[in-house]
Amino acid sequence: MKLSEIIRDTDATILHGTPDTEITNLCSDSRKVTPGSLFFAVKGYASDGHAYIPQALEKGAAAVVDGSRKAVAMAADTFYGHPSGKLTLVGITGTNGKTTTVTLLYNLFRNLGYSCGLLSTIANYVGEERLETENTTVDPITLNSLLARMVDKGCEYCFMEVSSIGVEQDRVSGLEFKLGIFSNLTHDHLDYHKTFAEYLRCKKLFFDMLPQSAIALINDDDRNGRVMVQNTKAQVVTYAVQGLADHTARILEQNFDGMLLKIDGIDTWCRLIGRHNAYNLLAIYSAAVCLGADPTETLVALSRLESAPGRLENLNGPKDLSVIVDYAHTPDALENVLTTLRDIAPERTLICLFGCGGDRDKTKRPEMAQVAQKKADRIIITSDNPRTEDPEAIIADIRAGLDISGRAKALVITDRREAIRTAILTAPEGATILLAGKGHETYQIIGHTKNHFDEKEIVTETFKLLAQ
Repeated sequence: MKLSEIIRDTDATILHGTPDTEITNLCSDSRKVTPGSLFFAVKGYASDGHAYIPQALEKGAAAVVDGSRKAVAMAADTFYGHPSGKLTLVGITGTNGKTTTVTLLYNLFRNLGYSCGLLSTIANYVGEERLETENTTVDPITLNSLLARMVDKGCEYCFMEVSSIGVEQDRVSGLEFKLGIFSNLTHDHLDYHKTFAEYLRCKKLFFDMLPQSAIALINDDDRNGRVMVQNTKAQVVTYAVQGLADHTARILEQNFDGMLLKIDGIDTWCRLIGRHNAYNLLAIYSAAVCLGADPTETLVALSRLESAPGRLENLNGPKDLSVIVDYAHTPDALENVLTTLRDIAPERTLICLFGCGGDRDKTKRPEMAQVAQKKADRIIITSDNPRTEDPEAIIADIRAGLDISGRAKALVITDRREAIRTAILTAPEGATILLAGKGHETYQIIGHTKNHFDEKEIVTETFKLLAQ
């Protein structure tokens, strides 16, 4: 494709090459440049792409343009043939529940007989082909290339997580969403957005960009739900677990195996547990109905769904122990999970093991401690992904949220492997142990190194020790 066609609808300026230059590949990372590439020199959040122009030219870039992050997204949409308009693209944004909701939507629609794609924190799927991912919302070049692959593979739907950072950085600009879902808004990512108001604004931008032909599906129980759609052109549909809405659900009963929900007046047994998952399941059902699925068929398929990896995964061990692995890494998510575990088994000792990520929002650290103090019988504070921060300093920030009674029931073990072993080996019979924060992750980032670290492996090994 000619350079002039690719950048026609953008603010990009040609720095090297001519309008007639033939382009075979797009890059905003000079390390990925190959002969024939168009390199975008963009000033990013952490570095300035203009500094890498010589490197891009050395590697054979056919052209270089200067432009905004939005220009990259619009150019990628053009280069890959506007792939988002050739399938039904569904995006979900919110603080908690994004991964669970998109993963379950992907599985639900596959069970209904459709070929689908998935773009999530855990993994990307093109049909049944799994591709690893590092960011909640990938860069726009990768994103459009994945959508194009989905179209080529015959996918009819794509379900994707849309992060506030991804929206603010124009990674989803130019995409044609048919349905946007808002789950909830709580404390997170203030290391990037600085204020809650800015975090909310970036979430809202997603709904501002939806076209009139799209549907905006919002959690009407969340006080920010209506704020999200104040300026949207899309049709607004609501769902709620507490109040009245277009679609409603109520929890009738639950145990570790699942819960009985009344969804739009129909009793439905689901394999997930917790009030937060009642919201997730209702969002999934509502989205399917909005997209034209038969309500009865949808409820039947919903009852067969299992949770996303690392979301309230229950590992049963000796001494009637239940070890729950969950990704909860915000105060609200941690409270949701602990409340669920307490409600299901109020007679059990509840142990909460958690840490907080390094180089991330520090203000939520003491809040996480306050939640654990309020909800758990025992607390073990440990490392999460410390990255380049001192793990002891992170733990000190967490402990600052505990009062005297909280510190009395809290144990600090910096090494997360040892912390998990200690939690299991010292737990009283019949205890519930929550390992919060890492969920599906099979690594731990210390410094700049990603080390293998699979909590489920550690739990299994410790169960064997306990059984000896």
